[in-house]
Amino acid sequence: MHTVAILALDHVVPFDMATPMEVFGRTRLPDGRSAYRVRVCGETTDVRTDGFTLRVDHGLEALADADTVIVPGRSEQAAPPSARVLAALREAAAAGTRIVSICAGAFVLAEAGLLDGLRATTHWIAADLLARAHPLVDVEPDVLYVDNGQILTSAGAAAGLDLCLHIIRRDFGSAVAADAARLSVMPLEREGGQAQFIVHQHPPVPQGSALEPVLRWMEDHLSHEITLGALATRSGMSERTFSRHFREQTGSTPLQWLLRARVRRAQYLLENSDHPIERVAQQAGFGSPTAFRERFRRVVGTTPQAYRSAFNGRTVPEVAPV
Repeated sequence: MHTVAILALDHVVPFDMATPMEVFGRTRLPDGRSAYRVRVCGETTDVRTDGFTLRVDHGLEALADADTVIVPGRSEQAAPPSARVLAALREAAAAGTRIVSICAGAFVLAEAGLLDGLRATTHWIAADLLARAHPLVDVEPDVLYVDNGQILTSAGAAAGLDLCLHIIRRDFGSAVAADAARLSVMPLEREGGQAQFIVHQHPPVPQGSALEPVLRWMEDHLSHEITLGALATRSGMSERTFSRHFREQTGSTPLQWLLRARVRRAQYLLENSDHPIERVAQQAGFGSPTAFRERFRRVVGTTPQAYRSAFNGRTVPEVAPV
């Protein structure tokens, strides 16, 4: 039987810890036998969360006997992992044990040096911090999970469930994984990555800058055709000078800024209206529904219709009725 050790450290996020406990603990093989033996272990017997204290039955020695070690996320109040914890993780990895993190658990793996030179992910809100703190890690903020073979990482808490199902399918095949997914009332695969859950703010408008009036005008006229020449004329500059000033003050080109603003407008319309996709494309300023779908999928990681299904809940036609 495959043994899974879940490492619960102080300030562990209960949801992150409970997900692998439940998913692996309930997985059954076709003959009814349990597929996994699940153990919760910790550096100390009593482990604090932000709301209660739990008692674990196993210490760090359980990592040496496990086939898979899972490190759940911890809250912002957590102190850096101890040298004992990092050493136990390194020893387990050196022995060939599969090491998995859920959400912010990636920071513990990074502290142990287990992510150096590898692709990894974590909750989108912490992805920049992980990249800055550990420059040797190739952080991918838009995916639900990353499988490097021995080392695997997941995005936010719910993505931990996606990763658990992926591991089950890797270990025992699609049929066993599909049964585990049904027990969790979860699709075996979700469309899109975590990019669809990222809050894309309106592009920044530098307050008091010389470009503020034209940027405000762009926001108010997203549904209209906007050319570089027209923007330069409104600003009283040549196109070349306008483009240089724009990049200096916003960090992007006029086209990039405009496309980002249009995608954000489309997200708002998909979340808050019943307008057909064709009309949303027009209101957001895209030249055609096809161009809109391609750009939206590139930025958000899923289709406009799938995004609406996830964040609106109302069923609306894909195109305007004839």
